Amino acid sequence: MALLNIVTDEDPILRRISRPVDQITPRIITLLDDMRDTLHKAEGAGLAAVQVGVLRRIALVEVEEGNTIELINPEIIERFGSQNEVEGCLSLPHQWGVTERPMKVTVRAMNRHGESFTVTGEGLLARALCHEIDHLDGKLFIDCTIRMIDEEELQSGSKRSRRRRSSRGNG
Repeated sequence: MALLNIVTDEDPILRRISRPVDQITPRIITLLDDMRDTLHKAEGAGLAAVQVGVLRRIALVEVEEGNTIELINPEIIERFGSQNEVEGCLSLPHQWGVTERPMKVTVRAMNRHGESFTVTGEGLLARALCHEIDHLDGKLFIDCTIRMIDEEELQSGSKRSRRRRSSRGNG
């Protein structure tokens, strides 16, 4: 497997719409594997093919360690509720903002075997699914940001969040 370069916001490819995958070829499988390695190395929650310079409708999401969801030609088919949370992006290093996303989404996609499936995500998973599918449509999280935050605010929010989780017993 190979580690791929993650393009940053200076690259205009991030604003282009990705093309559907018509056929799952060995090249697509290799791309999925390389994207997984790249995502793990970058310690991100998701990665879209466009972020590695490939204009194909392919994305990976991993919000639980070891549970990578591979999405080929994903589309959101249901949205419920609303959440406002902090997001960042591997292609926009050192930038964070509060975005409004659905609390719950259902996505239809294909897996690496060409089989159609649906995945429903809530909270962080819903946000990650929306974030990566937005990439495939040439959108960045800053396009739906309510407000940007700086690193100091990010760090203080992280500390508060950890204290809240530990006070509820959610290690």
